[in-house]
Amino acid sequence: MATRIPYPPPLTDMATLHIDFVSDVSCPWCAVGLGALEQALQNLQGSVTADISFQPFELNPHMGPEGQDIGEHLTQKYGSTPEQQAQIRETIRARGAEVGFTFNPGGRGRIWNTFDAHRLLHWAAEEGASGQQMALKKALLTACHTRSEAMGHHEVLLACVAEAGLDGDRARGILASDEFTQEVRERQAFYTGNGIHSVPAVIVNQRHLISGGQPAAVFEQALRRIAAGEV
Repeated sequence: MATRIPYPPPLTDMATLHIDFVSDVSCPWCAVGLGALEQALQNLQGSVTADISFQPFELNPHMGPEGQDIGEHLTQKYGSTPEQQAQIRETIRARGAEVGFTFNPGGRGRIWNTFDAHRLLHWAAEEGASGQQMALKKALLTACHTRSEAMGHHEVLLACVAEAGLDGDRARGILASDEFTQEVRERQAFYTGNGIHSVPAVIVNQRHLISGGQPAAVFEQALRRIAAGEV
């Protein structure tokens, strides 16, 4: 059973929601969505509390260890032009600023395989203290999207582990092995098998799906209605 992360701290006479945040480290909209979700929960503090668990999804599961130029990748995958990509980056940058997340103004040079990051996030949920999976997720998102670091490189991942206050030696051992590979693959298969094909996907109480990097107001309204039993 994964460690559940209370956010905000539980209070009496509040509705408690369980949230599975299905996402990929390399997804900029996931950083936006997480920030908006946190803002919504802050706005609901005193009436709603949530357990947040981060679940794995790979946007590019077949990406090689050397990564790929991100412009080339987006053109191949979506057929977008450099001009369209620049426009989307500006939209994401502005949405990130609204929720307090800073994107590298120059964008990312390359996109990387993120499977090892997902293995570490699974480990943090299983063996870390309360709040450490959240801390690791945020450290990974910042490394990827604010500092444009190479997310396929173990030294980058280990720096994020240290930032989250997790055991670096244990993380190094996981990265040198195939530990948690099966567990992550099974969770990925579960979510894709249940219709999750884009992220972020925010699943509340294993029943209600909020798709995409929605604004905080959308999350707030949806969570309020779910907590009140209106949907």
